[in-house]
Amino acid sequence: MNRKRIAILGSTGSIGTQALEIVRQHPDKFQIVVLTANSNVELLLEQILEFNPEYGLICDEEKYSILKKNASGSTSILSGSEHLKELASLPTVDIVLNSLVGFAGFEPTVAALKAGKKVALANKESLVVGGKLINELLKETNAELVPVDSEHSAMLQSIVGESVQSIEKIVITASGGPFREYTLEQMQSITVEQALKHPNWEMGAKITIDSSTMMNKGLEIIEAHWLFNLPVEMIEPVIHPQSIIHSMVTFTDGSSKAQLGPPDMKVPIIYALTYPKRLPLDTPRMDWTKAHELTFYPVDYAKFPCVKLAMDAINDSDIAPAILNAANEIAVQRFLDKEIDYISIPKIVEKSLEKLSDQTEISLQNLIEIDKKTRDFASRIN
Repeated sequence: MNRKRIAILGSTGSIGTQALEIVRQHPDKFQIVVLTANSNVELLLEQILEFNPEYGLICDEEKYSILKKNASGSTSILSGSEHLKELASLPTVDIVLNSLVGFAGFEPTVAALKAGKKVALANKESLVVGGKLINELLKETNAELVPVDSEHSAMLQSIVGESVQSIEKIVITASGGPFREYTLEQMQSITVEQALKHPNWEMGAKITIDSSTMMNKGLEIIEAHWLFNLPVEMIEPVIHPQSIIHSMVTFTDGSSKAQLGPPDMKVPIIYALTYPKRLPLDTPRMDWTKAHELTFYPVDYAKFPCVKLAMDAINDSDIAPAILNAANEIAVQRFLDKEIDYISIPKIVEKSLEKLSDQTEISLQNLIEIDKKTRDFASRIN
């Protein structure tokens, strides 16, 4: 098999670094063509020197000179996020692993799909914001979209070989984050430091906060809606503290399938890169000779209103999920900056939806405009 040529957008983040661990395990199967980072120039430089890609991009233009001076001569060095789209659509790239954070990942996803690439998508905001546009692109091109999120990878693995018409319900699991046993009163005084301590997963700051508010689960429900063309009412979130079952699918005959495994993102990453095939992976296994406790609880929407806001947004208007996403990104950053309280995150999202949601026709330009408008609004309110 010829080596698959990969562009990793966001190579210094959690997903990107784990993807490179997979490439190290299978150097005969994968070749790195593009590596990009936002501002972590030190790690990006290390990666460029090790993998010798055709292109290295640092979005923070102030750090361009450091990268240019120290990178190997065979790698073309670029700066500025405007180059992400062209790198995602290079003729020399087979697979684009998009692990960018937030709305910044949307346009590169569109560019890659327009160029007919296989996109391994770890940027959930692409589907949250523009799922309708992306599904239209997939119909018009020979491109392919495979999810990297552990939950959606689990759904895909459970659905392979099944008819979509036979699906009765998808159950998407959530760890519940660090605050699942908190009372509403306790949640009033949650600190940044507490919210950044996830019990099961190691992730970046933004997604860790999203996990604690369970907004990540709301975003993932919207993502699943577009990935599998199912109404949001057929996607049910449940709390599963052990994070062993990553999602389940119940079929019309009453049977269910689940995908299980220790919390390890390398499994969904390699599945996305190799789908529909599998490759060996040196990663922890479940020991089924030992006793395991797998427990499940309903989601308390009073404690985690972000989930319900997301589920309602998909039925509100085409533009509402984009507002939800932008307002949440701003609210989370304001919380991390200790500008607002933890419980203000869903309040800012709700106020933004109430103020800005309408029946605007969805288009790339309209999404860019509503994203900017929402960020401006969410930055000013409390």
